[in-house]
Amino acid sequence: MIPELLSPAGSLRNMYYAFAYGADAVYAGQPRYSLRVRNNEFKDVETLGKGIEEAHRQNKKFYLASNISPHNDKIRSYLRDLAPVIEMRPDALIMADPGLMMLVREKWPDMPIHLSVQANAVNWAAVKFWHQNGIERVILSRELALDEIEEIRQRVPEMEIEVFVHGALCIAYSGRCLLSGYMNHRDPNQGACTNACRWKYQAHDAKEDETGDLVPVQTYIPEPQPVTEPVLLQQAQRPGEFMPAYEDEHGTYIMNSKDLRAVQHVERLAAMGVHSLKIEGRTKSHYYVARTAQVYRRAIDDAAHGKPFDMHLMDELDTLANRGYTEGFYRRHPPKDYQNYEMGLNNAQQQQFVGEIVDARDSVITVDVKNRFETGDTLELMMPGGNSRFTLKTLSDKHGKAISAAPGSGHRVKIPLDQPLPESALKYGLLVKDIHG
Repeated sequence: MIPELLSPAGSLRNMYYAFAYGADAVYAGQPRYSLRVRNNEFKDVETLGKGIEEAHRQNKKFYLASNISPHNDKIRSYLRDLAPVIEMRPDALIMADPGLMMLVREKWPDMPIHLSVQANAVNWAAVKFWHQNGIERVILSRELALDEIEEIRQRVPEMEIEVFVHGALCIAYSGRCLLSGYMNHRDPNQGACTNACRWKYQAHDAKEDETGDLVPVQTYIPEPQPVTEPVLLQQAQRPGEFMPAYEDEHGTYIMNSKDLRAVQHVERLAAMGVHSLKIEGRTKSHYYVARTAQVYRRAIDDAAHGKPFDMHLMDELDTLANRGYTEGFYRRHPPKDYQNYEMGLNNAQQQQFVGEIVDARDSVITVDVKNRFETGDTLELMMPGGNSRFTLKTLSDKHGKAISAAPGSGHRVKIPLDQPLPESALKYGLLVKDIHG
């Protein structure tokens, strides 16, 4: 089976780039009813309609996230707000709440429903239950091992299976967290998470006051000092069990999960019959969407043609800004070659997105600059048809005057190339530069 590549679409632009770089489908959500409550383009129903229409025009699919755990006040408006969206015929609703599913089933019985990861399906019996209740696809919890996914697939072959392969991980159980709601009354299960698990924290000595409350011993907060070595935390009742904590000049982040990267498991996931491989990141940039779609598209195509996994695909994902990568729960003990790789034996460069290609004539590209770059930089030109790397030797402003640097956002510059660009690069070409440590 060749699995579907499913990319995030936080905007129409992101959707276009996802499709250009190889995604088969995208998922988006109306802010009020999905787990990204912040405003985005799809708050506007007309924009949402444009996205669905364009996806279908390209013979792609568009799934709508409708996966909050609503309180009563949102149930009152849910069906009213969903009605015009259903008329636009999204390919499925991604849902977590059984009550909302019931209401949708009653009003629109033909509307396909995919079970959100927020519903925490972690075993084959739960998957079978949801299939018997009319669900077409289950997005499995991120906390499953490869062997567990395979058993679910074998025991419930009639259910479509979707799994996450890339992006941010939640320190709580597949996103069911109370930390943000507890600390600042922003409920993650309503889409309002403030990522309190990723804030920086400082430890201070404390004592009980006369009422029994804990108060700091001193009110003076010293400037945090940089720590170059990690420390190991040990819980008193678990001697010999250590958890690493990394601290820098900004603070300590003991709850900050690494990002998921499972491109190395695409071949096995495809072989076991997983229907869809999902990339997290509806709030990420179009560059992130393009890069991840491009890399996972190649991994899927290589697997489909029986080619061995190319470790360089991991390098390409390393170039994206990330919190460090992990396989999550897919394997408890990666093989030795992967352990060596994770310890830094690769030579991946960090990269920065620096511009979009807005014109290409006579082997000269015009770049809408987003971040500074200059002559001597090593650049990579990303295109849907393939990438090319080069050292920037000459550069000119939009009038053709020679310059040594593209200053930053708001400028347009011209770069001569060795050969003309394909037409696709004119619309979806991106320019990135290597960052030297």
